[in-house]
Amino acid sequence: MNLEDTIAAIATPIGESAIGIVRLSGEQACSIADQVYRGKTPLVHCPSHTIQYGHIVDPQTGDDIDEVLVMVMRAPRTFTTEDMIEINCHGGIYILRRVLEILLQHGARLAQPGEFTQRAFLNGRIDLTRAEAVADLIHAQTESALQSAIHQLEGQLAHEIETLQNEVISLLAMLEVSIDFSEEDIEFESAEQTQARLTHLQQHLDQLLATAEEGRIYREGITVAIVGKPNVGKSSLLNAFLQEERAIVSHIPGTTRDTIAETVDLEGVLTRLVDTAGIRETTDLIEQEGVRRSQKYIDQADMVLWVLDVTDNIDEADRTIWQQIQMKKKIIVVLNKVDQPHDKRPIHQYLQQISIQDENVCPISALQATGIAGLAHKIIRGVLDSPRSLTEHAVITRARHREALQRAKTALEHAQQSLQTGMPAELIAVDVNGALQAIGEIIGEVTSDDILGKIFSEFCIGK
Repeated sequence: MNLEDTIAAIATPIGESAIGIVRLSGEQACSIADQVYRGKTPLVHCPSHTIQYGHIVDPQTGDDIDEVLVMVMRAPRTFTTEDMIEINCHGGIYILRRVLEILLQHGARLAQPGEFTQRAFLNGRIDLTRAEAVADLIHAQTESALQSAIHQLEGQLAHEIETLQNEVISLLAMLEVSIDFSEEDIEFESAEQTQARLTHLQQHLDQLLATAEEGRIYREGITVAIVGKPNVGKSSLLNAFLQEERAIVSHIPGTTRDTIAETVDLEGVLTRLVDTAGIRETTDLIEQEGVRRSQKYIDQADMVLWVLDVTDNIDEADRTIWQQIQMKKKIIVVLNKVDQPHDKRPIHQYLQQISIQDENVCPISALQATGIAGLAHKIIRGVLDSPRSLTEHAVITRARHREALQRAKTALEHAQQSLQTGMPAELIAVDVNGALQAIGEIIGEVTSDDILGKIFSEFCIGK
């Protein structure tokens, strides 16, 4: 990747639309665009942050390709801090590709995925957490994911990391001073004060690490496995959540012979509902494979919904399913068909025997769609142990952040152990510096090319 190149790409999704945008960034953005643009004033002479009307033409034939509006933005007041041009064309697939093609023919290079945002990072326009937030903003499918990305883009996480970073730098500076003046009879800070600082820093890290699971859920969503023996209403429950008939509903056991997965927004959290094949002993090879896949989804799920039919008795099949799911930490027992005559005592007695708490039981009627909203609330409250307002605190959303913070914590723990055993300040400083390096990776102050490549490869080409 050559940062001296002027890059170009289509910035809007490929497809038919009213408007499509082709963007350029780099020192030659205006001059390259001028070779294919015809308007009242050449773009190189237009003021920054203005929109110009004109046409894109084929320089070889002189034929018009499209009638356009061109936005001119000059460095450094742009996203990439470089000169940028955005050509607003009609949104047809051929038009956009044709405009991009002639720009590439006249000196632009096709941008790599995420290269515009990568330039913004490398040129100091944004830190790495904000760059990642741009990708999260593009991929957000729920309100919570959107708000999480917006707050990270606004610098909420970066501010928290910078505060932590400054605290570590302050500690490291004190250690370095004590090393430099080790031969003098001067104590700049007592061992107890340094100990208190290390403890405070670890607590700060723990507070951030405690948000990692919540952040993952907001960014990636959750998986919920719907399990139960055949014909208890699992497919009806899936359809009730989706408010449409996605799964076949039948009184014949074994109708669902494979897993069916659909995604729905539950209280702002992207939720992947997996309707599993009814778990039972069977000689049917296809149904056996469906049962095997059901077990895989149960193992991977964030939450399990165990569906019981209140009009039926607890039998060996139900007990077998309980044996398979009881190790899951998060289970909601869904009592289905409560709209039909039933005696609830046998099921409740059984649930008491296996120590299922009342708050983890939810009565519903999947066919009548009653109790579904309450079940959705239980699911989200179940996976978010203590949901907090996204505006109130920084949230760790990526495994990369969590891994770096964990390394920083480990380094500070080592530093504290060294202090407690009377090791010299030089060794303590080595661990504190290691913590500083790990924290710096999050905002991109210390980052390898491999990490940058992985982060920006998640972007579309025009972003």
